[in-house]
Amino acid sequence: MSSRGVRVLRAIALLSIAGAVVSSVSLYHHYDSSPSSLCDFGANFNCDIVNRSIYSAVFGIPVALIGILGYGALLILATFYRARAEAPVMLLIASLAGLGFALYFTYVEAFVLAVWCILCLSSLTLITAITVLSSVLVAQRMHKI
Repeated sequence: MSSRGVRVLRAIALLSIAGAVVSSVSLYHHYDSSPSSLCDFGANFNCDIVNRSIYSAVFGIPVALIGILGYGALLILATFYRARAEAPVMLLIASLAGLGFALYFTYVEAFVLAVWCILCLSSLTLITAITVLSSVLVAQRMHKI
């Protein structure tokens, strides 16, 4: 892999770590029963409302835990499996799945709950960046073929 590809993989790894941290904070607040001022900025921005809503879990699994696992998988792909030829495509598929998941929950925030979560928007930004970087890796790989 080229030095540019290695730099992109390092960036994906760092963004994945940041995503896992954001998701961990979100998971902590999901289970915390006391009000948090972490991202309570009035009626329109309140992570507690989002993190404790009926939409904050899928089949009983907190969305934030799914985020931690997803970012962990991206980190593993970007570090331990980066030498494999299929790693860029696997990263792209995994990041697209994460992006789709994040976009769905952004829709819920906007049109169902009508409340925004700063942590969720941060995660959306991180997974979008990872998806773009994964696309760059795939395009770079296809260019070499």
